[in-house]
Amino acid sequence: MSSPLRSIRIVKVEERPMDAWLDMSLRQLREGEVRFYKVNDPVTGKWLFKVCPDKEMRRAMVKALKCPPGRRFAQLEGSTMLFQRSPKLEGLYYGVVSVSYIDENGRLRRNVVEELDEIPKVLQENFEVKPYEEVIGKKAPGKKLVVLCKEGDDRAMITLFLLERAWPVSEITPELGLLSRRILTLIKRLERTSVEDLYKTAEEEYNLSRETVDDLLSILERENEILRLEDKYVKSRR
Repeated sequence: MSSPLRSIRIVKVEERPMDAWLDMSLRQLREGEVRFYKVNDPVTGKWLFKVCPDKEMRRAMVKALKCPPGRRFAQLEGSTMLFQRSPKLEGLYYGVVSVSYIDENGRLRRNVVEELDEIPKVLQENFEVKPYEEVIGKKAPGKKLVVLCKEGDDRAMITLFLLERAWPVSEITPELGLLSRRILTLIKRLERTSVEDLYKTAEEEYNLSRETVDDLLSILERENEILRLEDKYVKSRR
């Protein structure tokens, strides 16, 4: 199975040569170029992100402006992730690795990662992770590991936001999210199809059980991607 990261669709929808944003870490209102992206993620849903590169301070901020529905993702609306230029590695930005989790009261929290085995596997497989001291040249309290991406790579920074902030608290796994995209593609190919025919084709092409297909249809219906017709047929909304 291919990586779910390949199914994340990131499309730039607006670019402003001059805008402003609040940088909470600097406690300053900054100005400069700002870019907006619509994102369709198979694991979590649809997002709108704002990317604010700050050339003067050699850093960039990613902010989630609009999140998928639900209590978990609602807590990420307005959240930011900061990337800064490495003083030791030319052309690379780094972000301190921290992973979201839901506490016993249903509140979203973040844990700064100190060990490699605490980092989501999909992040380790697709991005370079290094000790903070190796990338910065000095130690800092509470900062152990960082993830690297190329300077100006908005798509990588947005993907890292999803992997660290959203995927860990998603109610479906990345594998199931990828399968839901495959079922959606299958529905579009078949146009208007009976659920029975979909069961048969999904089993033949992807070796999926009826129960798994039902779960995937529920995901797609919740994301408003499909329309059920008289409970026996299904079609894509697009």
